[in-house]
Amino acid sequence: MFTHSRRNLTWWFTLSMGSILLIFSGVVYYQRVAYQLEAVDRILYKKARVIAASIEYKEATAETEPVLDNTPLLGNTPPPTDTEVFYARWYRPTGQLSHFFGPLPPEQLEPGPAFQTLQWPADIGSRPLLLNSAATHVPIQLRQITLPVYHREQVIGYLQMATPMTPVQESLRQTLMGFAITVPIALGVISLAGWGLSGLAMWPIRKSYQQLQQFTADASHELRTPLATILSNAQVGLLAPGDRTSEKHQRLEKIVTATLSMNKLVSQLLLLARHSNSLDAQTLQTVDLNLLIKDLIASDPIRTAAQAVALSATLPDTPVLVEAEPDLLHQAIANLLSNACKYTPEGGWVNISLSKGARSAWIQVADNGIGIPAADLPHIFERFYRVDKQRSKATGGLGLGLAIARQIVQAHGGDIYVSSEVGQGTCFQVELPY
Repeated sequence: MFTHSRRNLTWWFTLSMGSILLIFSGVVYYQRVAYQLEAVDRILYKKARVIAASIEYKEATAETEPVLDNTPLLGNTPPPTDTEVFYARWYRPTGQLSHFFGPLPPEQLEPGPAFQTLQWPADIGSRPLLLNSAATHVPIQLRQITLPVYHREQVIGYLQMATPMTPVQESLRQTLMGFAITVPIALGVISLAGWGLSGLAMWPIRKSYQQLQQFTADASHELRTPLATILSNAQVGLLAPGDRTSEKHQRLEKIVTATLSMNKLVSQLLLLARHSNSLDAQTLQTVDLNLLIKDLIASDPIRTAAQAVALSATLPDTPVLVEAEPDLLHQAIANLLSNACKYTPEGGWVNISLSKGARSAWIQVADNGIGIPAADLPHIFERFYRVDKQRSKATGGLGLGLAIARQIVQAHGGDIYVSSEVGQGTCFQVELPY
């Protein structure tokens, strides 16, 4: 119980801290993207302003517009290699293309925001390339600026430039690689720290867990002697000659019944106390589940419980081997089968099947019995919980059978899953790792 609580506390600590870490990493990455994009826009804007300021034009008269005379970087020669400008274009005030260098642009200026992120080429092979044509067949991301150029509050044209986003993408890719490496490592460190911190936090109550477990074991053990004495005296009284319909005889029978029930309860409590944690590896044996289920079905208690129902088994032809404590595993599956037979009406059926998974063996116990209400399903593995208390009393149930079955299976490193529908039946699935 202590280990289970510590594991849950570690899981929630790792989940919460891991979520914070992932959110923080996402925010940092988003801020880095925004910063890199802003830096590219700032540099691109400065270059566009420098080119725009260097444009030479002839003064316009009252009837004409300014005439473009010279535009740096927009001639026939390619730009210097250190400009990091992929292309530059000059459009007239009407949007008509005037000068450019780089790939062949549209003849008409396309409307859009001042800054845009584009992929070049949008359709490989659809546009001829005039600059570095051999190197630009691989699509690349471009950051483009469209800057209106004014002279005396009059638009004299539009300057459009673009620069590759490759350095930014490489920087962001390295950032992602760093996160991909550091975040899993950090999650592992968080898990280890959570396990250690949960141990420290729960250390004061660990002794309480141990004392509670020890008390349950001691009390269960010590109760056996007086119960045995009461049972033997009551049985001796029943053997004495006399009227078997007398009030004294009936009271002795009630004492015997109650004592047997108490003996069963004490044995089950002692079992729960002894096996609350994982089993010692020295107690485990290689168990063939095929043979175990066959022996279980042939046992007298199961045959007696299944007298009024049709009990069948679906087993594979090959052995299914697991490491387990055979007696405990036998009891866990017997509890599930007994429950299925107990709560299946006369003439119904109960089927137990065995199958092999990739990492686990699966045992399924299904029936077409009375079923379990959805509201009770989360609680059926709790100790002393009984769905139908009146029926459980009539059948002698104590509400510990499923709790014992689950605790035994979990002690083997597995788990039990249940699905049920009222009036249709119930299906228990036991997962046991190889």
